[in-house]
Amino acid sequence: MLMPKKTKYRKTHSAPKNSGNACRGTEVSFGEYGMKAMEPYWLSSRQIEAARVSLSRVLKKRGKMWIRIFPDVPITRKPAEVRMGSGKGSVEYWVARVEAGRIMFEIDGVPEQVAREAFDRASAKLPVKTKFIKRVEA
Repeated sequence: MLMPKKTKYRKTHSAPKNSGNACRGTEVSFGEYGMKAMEPYWLSSRQIEAARVSLSRVLKKRGKMWIRIFPDVPITRKPAEVRMGSGKGSVEYWVARVEAGRIMFEIDGVPEQVAREAFDRASAKLPVKTKFIKRVEA
């Protein structure tokens, strides 16, 4: 599972809702094909890992893959049936804030048909609408 090795603070304030479009990470930078998020969402490290595994199964040993998002926000929960008060709950999982327009995964070194199939399989694992995009040569 993806998570930071070390953070300045173990628990953070609850983050504001992410809405709007991404300013950074909207272009395919490393590979030839990319998977773009079309809506904002908090993706957990488990969801990112499930998409990564499905991508690597389709790619097998061909090509190269980049993960452009990282879960760095801790989400805390208190146990069930615990009274109010007595502090903040423990960290349950980590999320990555993904805005609309953000490139999440990139692939290179495979034909377009294989890349499309890989991103279709990976997008089935994610709760976000996604779009297949190609690198634009300037």
